[in-house]
Amino acid sequence: MSNYKSFSMELAGRTLTVDVGRVGKQANGCAFMHYGETTVLSTATASEKPREGIDFFPLSVEFEEKMYSVGKIPGGFNKREGKASENAILTSRVIDRPMRPLFPKDYRNDVTLNNMVMSVDPECRPELVAMLGAAIATSISDIPFFGPCATTQIGMIDGEFVVNPSQEQWKNGDLNLTVASTSEKVIMIEAGANEIPEAKMIEAIYKAHEINQTIIEFINKIVSEAGKPKHTYESCAIPEEMFEAMKKVTTPEEMEEAVFTDEKQVREENIRKISEKMEEAFADNEEWLPLIGEALYQYQKKTVRKMILKDHKRPDGREITQIRPLAAEVDIIPRVHGSAMFTRGQTQICNVTTLAPLSECQRIDGLDENEVAKRYMHHYNFPSYSVGETKPSRGPGRREIGHGALAERALIPVLPSEEEFPYAIRSVSETFESNGSTSMASTCSSCMSLMAAGVPIKKMVAGISCGLVTGELDDDYVLLTDIQGLEDFFGDMDFKVTGTTEGITAIQMDIKIHGLTRAIVEGAIERCREARLFIMDTCMKPAISAPRPEVGRYAPKIIQIRIDPEKIGDVVGQRGKTINAIIDQTGVKIDITDDGAVSICGTDPEGMKKALDMVQMIVTDFEEGQQYVGKVVSIKEFGAFIEFAPGKEGMVHISKIAKERINHVEDVLTLGDVVTVKCLGKDKMGRLSFSIKDAK
Repeated sequence: MSNYKSFSMELAGRTLTVDVGRVGKQANGCAFMHYGETTVLSTATASEKPREGIDFFPLSVEFEEKMYSVGKIPGGFNKREGKASENAILTSRVIDRPMRPLFPKDYRNDVTLNNMVMSVDPECRPELVAMLGAAIATSISDIPFFGPCATTQIGMIDGEFVVNPSQEQWKNGDLNLTVASTSEKVIMIEAGANEIPEAKMIEAIYKAHEINQTIIEFINKIVSEAGKPKHTYESCAIPEEMFEAMKKVTTPEEMEEAVFTDEKQVREENIRKISEKMEEAFADNEEWLPLIGEALYQYQKKTVRKMILKDHKRPDGREITQIRPLAAEVDIIPRVHGSAMFTRGQTQICNVTTLAPLSECQRIDGLDENEVAKRYMHHYNFPSYSVGETKPSRGPGRREIGHGALAERALIPVLPSEEEFPYAIRSVSETFESNGSTSMASTCSSCMSLMAAGVPIKKMVAGISCGLVTGELDDDYVLLTDIQGLEDFFGDMDFKVTGTTEGITAIQMDIKIHGLTRAIVEGAIERCREARLFIMDTCMKPAISAPRPEVGRYAPKIIQIRIDPEKIGDVVGQRGKTINAIIDQTGVKIDITDDGAVSICGTDPEGMKKALDMVQMIVTDFEEGQQYVGKVVSIKEFGAFIEFAPGKEGMVHISKIAKERINHVEDVLTLGDVVTVKCLGKDKMGRLSFSIKDAK
């Protein structure tokens, strides 16, 4: 323990403590993080040599949620943690996005950043602690890294910003903003917001950036006292002489002509022909031949960036602020509850909405005090055919989950409350074709699909992505409205913003450089505002301008009533016998909450009305003189028992069956007869007493 050092700072009214050299000493870097009573073990490890045969940096980020951290035993038969939850995947992505650009571009060693949540204090979110821990573990390690970086979260309660909010404030506030920074610039923004105006959002971003500077000073102190020297590594950069040789095979002008087209398939065919020329030219060069794919990518990248930055020419010929051709339509899929398709250039998304009773909400057992019910679910699918490729479907990956969560976050602020619209809602975006920013097309199509399904959303939501190409100086840059795939691959930024006419509902910003100036951030947010208003006015509103007044023909209908909570047991019955009888007889679904809210859901109006009558009959306090229709369920010598609602019976004495005297009940009644009875009150035994002869 001789190398053990502990460092502390005050952060947003709580103590952040980092232990170095206490645990995990065989990792390249390890930070044992404590924030309040939240504890996260963050480690950074790297392989000794680069991975062969790859042209990317193999970084893996993990956020492990241990159920013991909240005093729970995992569910299921195995009683151990299974695959990563959606929250864990999204957190891993938020850690990955700001840190990936800070590793050397020619670094190909495998790097794993692992963050294990060991204790959760509801006042200190473990996601934030993991973000800080990953940055600190990497900074103090011997892994090459152009950090440090820091992350701050901002919430908003009653119009006031809250720095690093608690779990409760994060859930119930009007803003969920996460900002990562280096010592100079903002490098990542992730936000969900309740229609926050652009100016207020920018204020929040730079409040977080300011706090990040104090954290970076703290990290620098840790690095100076406990950091390791960075190790040397084998560079995988393309030799400069290879680029010069490639220019002789295909001139920059020829490359520019090859990529300058708005048809992705045409461009790919042009590049394929150039690739064949390169392979032929370098067939005898064993050193360069395996590098042609990566070198050609870099050649394209330099060509596209020069075209945009110097000449303001985009590969598809558009103006810098021009959006690709737009199209929108609703009701393209029959029998579903709602559907819409949104097309922007060669990006096309079809969204389908499904409505169901609240009992079909998603139950999430995560690092929370209670099981969380998720009422609105947005799922995003990206099949290989959408980009003209072939590969088997293995279910949603991290990218698909991230895109689905972004579109989900974009629409949550405009959804009606459960009281206004007592439905669980699932929205599924199917990618038909992709050439850039499918997540924003998914937001637009899901908004229209919800309206087509009759979900009374408060306002229309649209989204757009803004790109960036930078030069050598901070003021040498070009912002691109509505980036296509090529501009995303070769550009420096993918800045996605969704919102209404009033303000922002979600942001996701990815960059490939070491940060953005404030002018770029403000310019991108304003450019996205102009574009989303244009999309709503010219494309979405002509297709569907407002939510339909009622849910569709094939969607379930819901009737809601409220009963005395003390009578819930009467409706449910012993072991559910009563409520199951109502469901069997009427074909509906019935949900009852602890406060007495009853939802009757079905597609047959008659069955729903019958179920409603049964429930109301069960919970009604019976008064003398009321009449009911019931079925004979039991015959005795002294009379008959009539069931007028599931689990509810009353007795008709033999003297009250007919106006004339009868000797046997069976002379008039048989089991299963349906009769009308009049309530006479309760007899001496407390049973309901009925009369058939006095009924009208």
